[in-house]
Amino acid sequence: MRPNRKGSAQKIAARSEPQNEPMKKPFERIGFIASSVDEAQDAKRRLQTVYGDHAIDEADVIVALGGDGLMLSAMHRFMNTGVPIYGMNRGSVGFLMNEYAEAGLLERLEGAVPTTIHPLTMTALTADGETTTARALNEVSLLRQTYQAAKLRISVDDHTRLEELVCDGALVSTPAGSTAYNLSAHGPILPLNATMLALTPISPFRPRRWRGAILPATATVRFDVLEADKRPVAVAADAHETRDVVRVDIAENRREQAIMLFDPGRSLEERILNEQFSPI
Repeated sequence: MRPNRKGSAQKIAARSEPQNEPMKKPFERIGFIASSVDEAQDAKRRLQTVYGDHAIDEADVIVALGGDGLMLSAMHRFMNTGVPIYGMNRGSVGFLMNEYAEAGLLERLEGAVPTTIHPLTMTALTADGETTTARALNEVSLLRQTYQAAKLRISVDDHTRLEELVCDGALVSTPAGSTAYNLSAHGPILPLNATMLALTPISPFRPRRWRGAILPATATVRFDVLEADKRPVAVAADAHETRDVVRVDIAENRREQAIMLFDPGRSLEERILNEQFSPI
């Protein structure tokens, strides 16, 4: 997704399955959701007047009005329901959204091209011995909690690959999330249909020149936090944060999915490809 710094609402998603064929099906029940900004709320009221107002739990398609943060939230909310989400930009950047227009919505939905998104699963063990699990459609990021640099040991598929990384943190990104925080941390942009994950350090101090790795999507990544009492670390799976972690395991979850809809020629795959040639 779009480049951004940590904590921004512009983040999103996992290894994906872009399709080239439109849905070619009529949607009879449209459910509208909107961000809290006035522009999005006004658009929601106007569209409901024209296209009806169906309860979200009865809708066969969701139209999301807002920015990328709303789309990310909607994808988590409607994951595994089979209900596709069609976003229209009433926010700022709108990297994950289609252009806003009130006319012709039914035709646009019928001709929209779907993209299936699979999340990462993050399992974290805290210093108190508690275990928490969360999904990430963009990336899982570990970040130092204090002025002290973090020290991390990195293992891939139970094999230690880096004994000690001294850094502000590190992240594992999906292809769809590779243009978000990952790109801001100088990680690689991955094609949307790539069977890969990006492992990227955040402000590495030692080894200073290590720039990360590209891993197969089947890999399981483990971070062990070294000197956790002195150098506490938090982990964030999209918007879900856990503090004072001592170990984090990350793997792709192919059993779960969310479906996004894009106008022809404006697919997420095309936007990610364009990012690789952007001069800015």
